Amino acid sequence: MKIWTSEHMFHHPWETVIKAAMQKYPNPMNPSVIGVDVLNRDIDKQGCLHSQRLLSTEWGLPSIVKSIIGNTRTRTYIQEHSVVDPVGQTFELKSSNITFTNLVSVDEKLTYKPHPEDKEKTILTQEAIISVKGVSLSSYLEGVMASSISTNAGKGREAMEWVIRRLNAEIEELAATACGTLRTPMAAAAVTEK
Repeated sequence: MKIWTSEHMFHHPWETVIKAAMQKYPNPMNPSVIGVDVLNRDIDKQGCLHSQRLLSTEWGLPSIVKSIIGNTRTRTYIQEHSVVDPVGQTFELKSSNITFTNLVSVDEKLTYKPHPEDKEKTILTQEAIISVKGVSLSSYLEGVMASSISTNAGKGREAMEWVIRRLNAEIEELAATACGTLRTPMAAAAVTEK
C-alpha cells in the first residue's frame, strides 16, 4: 500500500472553486475522463448537497505495468461520492475504482475549504491510497501509480483554472449581453424622440 498526499491553494473564493469542481469534466487537460454520469443527487436536512457520479476513464498505464498485470484493457469505472456543505463551507469528494479491483485499488479523497485567513483563497487537500494485489513488484507498481496520480493531480488543478476562466468568461458575456439589451431600448427611445 502506498499513500500519496498533496495540498494546493487556489487564488479564488470557495464558492467559485466549488462551481468549477462540479463542472470539471470534460476538459482538455484530463482527456482520460471520457464520461460522467450523475447517478443520484439530493439535499439532506442540513442543506448539504450529496452527489453520486460514475466516471468512465481510460487509464494510460505504462506498457511495463500492462505487461506485469497482464491486462491491456484500460477502460476503468470510478465511483465518486461528494458532499457540499454550504454552511460549513466544505466540499469533500471521495472516489474509488470499481473495475480492476482484483488487481489495484485507488481510493482518493479531496477536501476543499476556504483559506482560514483569506476568504479569496481556497485550500485543496488530496490523499490517495494505492494498493496493488496479486502481482509481483506490487511495491514498484504502487510507486508508478502514485507518480501518475501526482501528474494527474497537477492536470486536474490546471483543469480547475480552465473551468474557472470559462465560467468567468460566460458571466462577462452574459453581463455584456444584458447591458446591451438594456441599452438598446433606451437608445431606440432616444432616437425616436428626435
